[in-house]
This record gives sequence, C-alpha cells and structure tokens, in this order.
Amino acid sequence: MSALNWATSWRIARRDLLGRFRGLRLLFLCLFLGVATLAAIGSLTSAITQELSQRGQGLLGGDVEIAMTQREAGEGEKAAFRRFGTLSETIRLRAMARGERPDAPAVLTELKGVDSAYPLYGTLTLQGGTYRAPLAPDHILVGPALADRLTVKPGDRLIYGTGTFTIAAIIADEPDRLGEGFTLGPVAIISLDGLRRTGLIQPGSLYNSKYRLRLPAGTDAKAVRDDLEKQYPSAGWEYKDRDDAAPGASRFIIRMGQFLSLIGLAALVIAGIGVSNGVASYLALKRPGIATFKVLGATSSDIARIYLLQIGCIALLGIACGLFVGGLLPPAIVALAGDVLPVSPGFRLHPLPLVTSAAYGLLIAFLFTLPPLARARTQPAALIFRGVVDPRHGIDRRSILAMAAAGALLVALALGTAREPLFSAAVLGATAAVLLLLLGIGWGVRQIAQRAPRPRRPLLRLALANLHRPGAQTAALIVALGLALTLFVTLAGIQTSLDSEIRNVVPKTAPAQFVLDIPSAQADRFQAVVRKQAPDAQFNIVPSLRGTIVAYGNQRVADLAELPEGAWFLRGERGVTYSATLPQGSDLVAGEWWAPDYAGPPLVSFDAEAAKLLGIGVGDTLTVSLLGREITARIASLRKINWDTMGFNYILVFSPGIVSAAPHSLAATITMDTRHDSAVTRDLLTAFPGVSVIAVGEVIAQVGAIMTQMSAAIVAAASVAILAGIAVLVGAIAASRQARSYDSVILKTLGATRAQLLGGQALEYGLLATMLALVALALGSGAAWFVIVQIFEFHWSPDWLVVLATLGGGALLTLGIGLAGSIPLLSVRPATALRQL
Repeated sequence: MSALNWATSWRIARRDLLGRFRGLRLLFLCLFLGVATLAAIGSLTSAITQELSQRGQGLLGGDVEIAMTQREAGEGEKAAFRRFGTLSETIRLRAMARGERPDAPAVLTELKGVDSAYPLYGTLTLQGGTYRAPLAPDHILVGPALADRLTVKPGDRLIYGTGTFTIAAIIADEPDRLGEGFTLGPVAIISLDGLRRTGLIQPGSLYNSKYRLRLPAGTDAKAVRDDLEKQYPSAGWEYKDRDDAAPGASRFIIRMGQFLSLIGLAALVIAGIGVSNGVASYLALKRPGIATFKVLGATSSDIARIYLLQIGCIALLGIACGLFVGGLLPPAIVALAGDVLPVSPGFRLHPLPLVTSAAYGLLIAFLFTLPPLARARTQPAALIFRGVVDPRHGIDRRSILAMAAAGALLVALALGTAREPLFSAAVLGATAAVLLLLLGIGWGVRQIAQRAPRPRRPLLRLALANLHRPGAQTAALIVALGLALTLFVTLAGIQTSLDSEIRNVVPKTAPAQFVLDIPSAQADRFQAVVRKQAPDAQFNIVPSLRGTIVAYGNQRVADLAELPEGAWFLRGERGVTYSATLPQGSDLVAGEWWAPDYAGPPLVSFDAEAAKLLGIGVGDTLTVSLLGREITARIASLRKINWDTMGFNYILVFSPGIVSAAPHSLAATITMDTRHDSAVTRDLLTAFPGVSVIAVGEVIAQVGAIMTQMSAAIVAAASVAILAGIAVLVGAIAASRQARSYDSVILKTLGATRAQLLGGQALEYGLLATMLALVALALGSGAAWFVIVQIFEFHWSPDWLVVLATLGGGALLTLGIGLAGSIPLLSVRPATALRQL
C-alpha cells in the first residue's frame, strides 16, 4: 500500500466519519461549551466598553469635564474654560427631599443644579413632554424613583433646605446619568438659581461643581484636557474627556470581563482533558481499523492524516457552533440583566473576542488530541490488537515538542490579550498547579491500590482492582471528580462568606445613620436634637473636607505617566479630616500620634496600605490640595483602617491647625436603635435644613445587591467549569468503555449479577470521592479564602455546614453521573464484546 495523499485520506476519513460519529460527540461538546463561554464573555465585554466609548459625549455631558469639590470656579477660571468652547455649569450634592405635610417622609436624593446650556449633548427627556431650558427657579424635575418613594406627581410641592419647589415633570431619561457615577438616592434637577434658594451651599458644604465644554468640530478633546491640566497643575481638579466618560464603569466591566474570561479559559483547559479522553475513546473504537490499515501497509503519517482530518473536522464544527452561539448570546444576557449593566448595547458582532476564542479552541483541541493520536500513529499493529489488555501510553518526542509549542502559544495568547498579565498568569498558574496535583494524586492512588492487601469481599476487591488494572482511567477520574468537588466547595465558601459579611458583621458594627453637612459650630446642638428622640444615642463627629494628593515624597502626581497599581486614592479628591486624637476604627501601626495640644508644622497620619503602595513611610512628606491651596505635611504615623466598621475611615488625618482654619462642615455617625430613625431624621431636618441623612440599612442593601450580582456572574461562569469537569468524567468513562465492557462480559459469564457489577462501580467511584473529599475541601476553601480576603478584603467566615453539605451533594451528583455512564455496559452482549477484541 503506497502513501496516501490528502485527497485520498479525506475520502477515507469522510466515509468512516459518516459511518460512526458517536465517539467524537464529547470532543464536540467540550469545545462547544468552552468556546461559547469565552466568545459570549468577550463579546459582551467588548459591546459594553464600545458602547461606553461611542456614547462618551452624551454620558459625560460634554467633550471635556472639569470637576471640583466644595468650591465653584471663579470668573477668571470660567473665562479660561470658555476659550475652548461652549461652557455648561452644574452643581451636584446630596440633599433631603420632603413633602409639605408635617408627617411626610424625608428621602435622601442627588440634587443637581443646572444652567440654561444644560445638556450640551443628548436630550433630557420627560414623561409626557420635552424639557425646555431654562428651568424656572421655583420648579423641579424629579426622577421616577423619587416620585414613587414620596408618592408625588407633577404639580405637587417639595421642600429642599429653605426652598419650596413645584414639580414640573417626571424625568424619563437623564443623558449624563452614568457619567455622574455612583449615587445613594434618586435624582432631582433644579436650576442654579433654584439651588441657591435652598441655602444648601454654605462654606464647608460638600458639593461637586462640574464644568462641561462643547468643543468645535475637529478639536482634540485630549489635547484640551492636557492643556488645562498644564495651566492649572496644582488646582486638584478632576478631569474627564469624551473618551473616558465613565472610567469607573469601564474599569469594572473590563476587569470583571477579564476575570470571567479567565474562568472560561480554565474551564476550556479542563474540558481539554475531556477532549483527550473522548478522542482516546473514539480511537479505541477504531482500533481494529487502525491495525488493519497498518497491516495493509499504511504508514504512521497516513494514520495520522486520516484521523487528524476526522478529529479536525469535528473540532472545527464544535468551535464554529461555539462562536455562533457565543456571538449571539450578549443580546440575551443584556435582556436578562435589565438595569444591572451600565448601558444596553445593541447587537453587533465583535471580531476580536471571536477570533481569540477560536484560537483558544484550536490550541486546546490540538494540545489535547495529540497524545491519543500520537499513540495510535506510532504503535505497531500487534500492540494495537493487544491494546485492551496491554495498553501503552508512551508518546514520541516529536509529539511532545508539538504539545509544548501549543502550550506556549496558549499561555502567550492568554497573557498577550490580558490587561493585567500578572493576574492572568496567577490564575493560569493556579489552574495548572491544581491539575498537576490531581494528576499526582491519581498516580499515587494507582500505586497504593496496586500494593494494597486484597480484601476478602469480592465487590471491594473488584473496585480496588479497577483502580490500577491495565487501561484504568484512575487519573482522569480523579481529575474530573477533584475539579468538580473543588468548584462546589469554592462557590459555597464564597457565597456563604459574602452572606455572612453582609448579614452578621456589618449590622453589628455599623452605625444607624450618617449625617453630613452639619454646621461646624453646632455640634452640641446637633447632639441635643438627636438625644431628644434617642437618649442612648452614641456619636462620632468629625470635621469633613475634601482634598487631592498632589505629591508624595519628591514625586508630583501630575508627573506620573501611570498611577501605581491599586493607588485609587491618587485619582481625584478624597475625604480629609483633622483630629487631636486617634480616630475610631483605626489602629496605629507605625510612628506616634501628636500631642492633643500640638501647634507646630502640619503633620498627617496616613493609611498604612496606601503608604506601602507608594513606597513612603513615617518622616516622608505628603502634599494635599485643599480648596485650591497646597499644604505639605510630614507623615507622623501610619494607621490600619478597619473598613468593615462602616464608620468614617479617612486615609488622611491631619493635625489641628492650618487645616482646621479652612472652611468645612461636620459629619457624624449615630449609633442608636433603628426604631428612632424616622423621628430623628424629622427633627434634624427641622433644626438643620441643610443636612443630609443617610440610612445605613439602605447602603447595606445596595452593597448586598451588587455583591449578589457579582456572585451570580461568578457562579454562572464557574458552572461552565463544573460542566467541563463533568465532561472529563464522562470522557474518562468513555475512554475505558471497551475494557469495562470486556470485564462486564467475563464477570457475567462467571455468574455476576447486574446489581453486583453496578455495586462494584459504585464502590470504585465512592472510594475515589471519599479520598478526594478532603483534597477538594482544602483546595476549594483555599480558593474561596483568596477571593474573599485578598480580592474583596472581607472577613473569612463561611458557613461550614453549608460548605460540607454542598461537598456531599456534589459527591453524590458526580457519583450518580459515573454510575449512569456505567449502566449501558451492563447490557452488552458477550458476542458483541468478544468480537471487538
């Protein structure tokens, strides 16, 4: 028989494939699941980020935005802004809205004052009408959430501070809503003149002034932004442009997408083991044909070509179907997510994530199909015929080199397309380490089972022998069971710890209310008003300012090409306070606190974690811009901040002196019985119309909702990895199908019943699951601990009863799948099994 060309090889491969496709279904399923997951996650991430970029002007409300806190721009600064284009000014603050009735509830809202030029881009749409500027000074537009909570409608009146307003309309769509960032309450819009009627803008009040520019056509927004930053290098303002309209939303979507993509990639790698088992099972079914080809003179290259064409055809079909489904899934996810996503992008194909997903699928298919194909290609015909009773697992050097090259390309692709290569490398490294550990355990189990004393009970002896006999898929079974059980434990640990953090830790340590914008000279009156309704109330009252870190040590922040990783506190303005004593919720870890009567040069106490990120410590300097004035202070101490107390946790605490002379207000936490919340809020607003009261329970509910959404996304992505682990289990069963069929026939011939055969299988899988339970508990708990403590920075407090119950349920599930795969073997006829040898 002469060497076959590609055309002849394809003709043989096609005819054989049409005759028996069954053995390659697992290959198709594994590649389909993995590629579809990666394509869906990548396409959704690209769709959202692209939508944010394209809608940048509308989301931002301008081409360039300059934001400042606790002050408005002067006339000279506004004139400088107008040189670049049309200017629009807005002022935004948190304020309490009340109805006119004395018993009307008060609701925390985001109140925004706008000028006649607002909005520069987009349209402020109203329910049943169109917005026409300017808004009358005594009119207000309210969001539907505020209308529902206060049970008001157009024509009703609301009180803000010392001003009363008539509701002109209900807002249908606020064009720059996403660009405004996170809010604690529903929105309401009034004119700038109306805002001044409220009396809420006082020296030291917390409010944000934003100045948006509409640039002439063709003007480079980035260049204008850079020009303004150079012109006002020490102002401490925060800048955005239309290409970075919602940076927080973009960063969250990109990082969450990358994290989920890595989970999907790990699932695809796990599914690769199922691919290898599926191909091995298929080639085992083709063993007589392969041996016959070789006897007739077919070369190793001929064998490789025929079956590579078959396997490649099914692999390409699985990848193509995965790409098709993954590309179409984002609109369905958007529809199901509703208002959870920052924007709702329309349907569009995104080539890059699809190409990347296809490349992952091809590399995984090549990497994991090569070992069984290499064994079929290189083994002599005699060895192939003896494969059931004398399997050989060696792989030639050329195949090993090809697998190494494919693995290197896979890692290079994962790191090359990642925005955070180190994080990606850590996830891939952890996945590889777990797989190697489980493979090592599989090898060890085979060795122990081979050397262990033979039990007297026949079924137990059979189960033990199945772990080490020729053709045993012990390693693959351990990988499958181990991965599935580990993922079950990981998910249970994450979810129960998150639930515990919200349900137990926060309510016990958090105050009942935050109160902002208390006049700085009226702390005693404030406490007296609260204690009138809640005599046992406890307070933590602190001065409240806003400042921007503009330099640390000898490094100006403006001169940094890129902020240090994790240095979020250098981006924009941060809360600043001063105190004569160590604040509540902080532990001193380095340096000393200043004396209560200290009156020297400015000192500052800095967050220890922040100092570590910047590479500074006690004795170094920090320069902070407060209300446009730069203050340089020496770091006197470093503190560990207990963020989970939900108290006032300032990373910057100054010594009294020059900072205390700046205009500021007070902020307070009130710890009391929540039954007094409504009465205390009503009395506070009567005594201090300008304060904002934040109910901590509502904040906890918002945080809980966000965590629930994140947890749901992680569970959805991890479920694909669990399915991949189950696919590995199915593949391991399929790969040993012929050997187990032979064993089943011989044992039935010797008098074994179906119940005994099934019992032997149950004992085998039960032994493996029992041995792996502790391993899965350790690995899964470690993974969950890392997510909770290192990523979320919460306390590690899982519900071990739920975790153990989940582990037991997962073990029973995987055991059931294994037994279900064994049931068809019980009905194999002796003649059929013997003819396959």
